[in-house]
Amino acid sequence: MNKNRVWLFVLLVSLTGEGALAVAQQPSDQDSSMQSTSASAGNTSDNTKVNQRDRNTGEPTADKQSNNRSDRATTQQIRRALSSDKALSTYAHNVKIITQNGQVTLKGPVRSDDEKRAIEAKAAEIAGENKVTSELAVKPKS
Repeated sequence: MNKNRVWLFVLLVSLTGEGALAVAQQPSDQDSSMQSTSASAGNTSDNTKVNQRDRNTGEPTADKQSNNRSDRATTQQIRRALSSDKALSTYAHNVKIITQNGQVTLKGPVRSDDEKRAIEAKAAEIAGENKVTSELAVKPKS
C-alpha cells in the first residue's frame, strides 16, 4: 500500500511539473502587447547591422577567441585594465576583446570618443601599437 502512495506522489509531481512547464512556455496576452508596444515605440536597440557584420566568416567574434596561452593572457590583461578603470562606463567595461595570434579586436558600444580612445590606448599598451583593431562605436546616453 505504501508503494502505491509513493507512485501516486511521483505521478502527481511529474504531471504538475509538465503542466507548469507548458503554461510557462505560452506567452500571455500582456507579454504580446508589451512586445508590440516596444516595437512600435521605435526601439533603439536594433543590432541588425552589427549581427549581419558578425556573421561574416572572417569577422572576429567572441567565439573565435584563440585558446593559446599568450592570446588568453593578452585578453585577460586588457580586461583587467578596463575593469580597474572606474572612470570608464559599464559599456566600456563590457566591450568584447578578441585576441587571435596576437592581434586584438575591440568591439562594442562606448559612451564617448574619449572613452573609445582610452580603451584603444590601454589595449595598445598591452598588445602593442599595431596589434589593435578597434570596432568600438560611440553610443551616447539617449
